Amino acid sequence: MTAARAKAAFAQAETFTPEPPRPLRREVSPAEPFPIEALGDVLGPAAKGIHDRTKAPVAICGQAVLAVAALAVQAHADVQLPTLQVRPTSEFFLSVAETGERKSAVDGHALWPAEKFEETLRTRHETAMQAFANATDAYTTQRERIKRDKKGYPSQEAVRAALDALGLAPKPPIKDMLLCSEPTLEGVERYFAGHGYPSIGVFSAEGGKFIGGHAMRDDAKLHSAASLSDLWDGGKVRRLRAGDGACVLPGRRLSAHLMVQPEIVGSLLFDPLLTKQGLTSRFLTVAPDPTSGTRLWSDPKPESDIAIRHYGAHVLSIFEQALPTTTERPCELRPREISLSPDARETWIRFSDHIERGLLPGGDLEPAKGLANKAAEHAARLAAVLAVVTDPDAEEITAVHLDAGIDLIQHYLSEALRLTEAAAVRSEIDTAQKLLVWLQRDWAKPVISLPDIYQLGPSRIRDKKSALAVVSILEDHGWLNRIDGGTTIDGTFRREAWHIVARGA
Repeated sequence: MTAARAKAAFAQAETFTPEPPRPLRREVSPAEPFPIEALGDVLGPAAKGIHDRTKAPVAICGQAVLAVAALAVQAHADVQLPTLQVRPTSEFFLSVAETGERKSAVDGHALWPAEKFEETLRTRHETAMQAFANATDAYTTQRERIKRDKKGYPSQEAVRAALDALGLAPKPPIKDMLLCSEPTLEGVERYFAGHGYPSIGVFSAEGGKFIGGHAMRDDAKLHSAASLSDLWDGGKVRRLRAGDGACVLPGRRLSAHLMVQPEIVGSLLFDPLLTKQGLTSRFLTVAPDPTSGTRLWSDPKPESDIAIRHYGAHVLSIFEQALPTTTERPCELRPREISLSPDARETWIRFSDHIERGLLPGGDLEPAKGLANKAAEHAARLAAVLAVVTDPDAEEITAVHLDAGIDLIQHYLSEALRLTEAAAVRSEIDTAQKLLVWLQRDWAKPVISLPDIYQLGPSRIRDKKSALAVVSILEDHGWLNRIDGGTTIDGTFRREAWHIVARGA
């Protein structure tokens, strides 16, 4: 090498700037736009109007109105799948957003028709309770009169005949709760068993209270998950309790919309027990990009209020339809069955096959196979909700509504894949992150050795092998630089030692 070339190489080395350390975790890929147009002419404009008024993410606004629509429809219609299975139109929704994304404001607008109907139920219940008390007093008085009247009813046969003619005791009126935010599943079952309104919703802008509450405690989690899954499936609620006796409660419906913060969602969506049990595949989740910092003031458009009011009045009219029950069993729903039109049926079968191919080993949908296995059913349920919102007397799901249901479930699948990818962090990465925090916060020296790490570092690193594995990750990401030949630390020579890259390097 000539002197000139050597000098140039030396100058280049002198001006070389090392690459800064890289984050241990990849940034989550941006969310796809929520298919707001798929919500139709009632829910879609309402979601846009709520977004205009609150500046909350569009996806959460869409989730909110769709969830309330499912709550309204589930009492009145079931969907018959091409498999000939009949399923409820109930759905469970999950919206993931940071504090300050105006979740409560969205709920305030979307839940108006449900809350208004609950007020109606409360008024009806107060009136019905007075009538029930009067009827019970009259029944009890007459029953006691028959049993005491020895002249009028001189034999046991005569008493029995008179009591039979009197009939059954009056039944208490249906209770008036439609919405609950922090239930236990034991409480839900007890409510249904105690003449509760047979179609309810678990709705909360603070869904962490539910996820972190009694229903999801370790000792109650499996029962809660199984009960929620049974209700989603349309199964009968079965209770066998000491003191309560046994009862079977068919014809009950439950939908849900929980809004949670990102740090909480993993305890629901990625809990191994809940995933294996199948509850997580019954949730439709969105995790939109935050809008904080972009919500510059603008006056709401006049058409936003019109759309929200139209939505509220329309969905309220569905809530107010008479429940499809019988006089003998007023708490047992018997929703009508709506099926797919011939065109919609063909589309559903093609979509079902498309999903199935994606579930092959190595297929695009394999990481989200839980939700994907139920995707075709979700699409039909969503289509049924949209069909009944369009026409409360609908008896058939058109291809247009099924296409919309497919658009929606495709979005939920993309969100599931995105969230699964973000959560698929190796345990070594988690440990490396803990070690990095410890090095930057608790270790005061600029260099560190391997024994320092497994003797003094985070508790999960307690041997040389695990320490080497984690150190190699921090080396690869530029947070540690190996010292060739070793160095002396605190008077002891360490053959394996590293320089620690400063936080701002």
